[in-house]
Amino acid sequence: MGAMPLTDMPWWRWRSNVRSALHMLSDPVFQRETWLAGLPGYGDVTDAVYRLVEDTWLDNWSAEKYVGTIFRDSQEASLVDVAVLRVLRIMHQVGPDAPVTAYLEHHGWPEAVRAARDAHVRMAAADGEDPDAAPHSLEVLAIMTRGQGAPA
Repeated sequence: MGAMPLTDMPWWRWRSNVRSALHMLSDPVFQRETWLAGLPGYGDVTDAVYRLVEDTWLDNWSAEKYVGTIFRDSQEASLVDVAVLRVLRIMHQVGPDAPVTAYLEHHGWPEAVRAARDAHVRMAAADGEDPDAAPHSLEVLAIMTRGQGAPA
């Protein structure tokens, strides 16, 4: 997310977390090579889901609520809503402490990945970034979002 104009959105740190989660949830190669392999520094599926919904409460209301603060427009918000609903449905079925394989082998996972990909591509393009670049580690995400204060 190096090229992302972070400060052009009022709640850019929350946007960064949502984008990070969607990026990881939308990349099957990353999921196999990082999550399944147990590589450190990227969390797991549950971490990504929490990053997606923890500050935003997107598990309780529509992303439309955040148009102009986290999301640039209604289309971004709509794509995020679809991704959140698909991923949360699987999380509730397999359980938040399920191993990565339970998510990746779930019959609805490809659909959730596609929805996350649609949202990720839209947000990355709006931020002037390559949606196909590899996801950043959680350490890099923390460095990028540190020290700028809480969202307004």
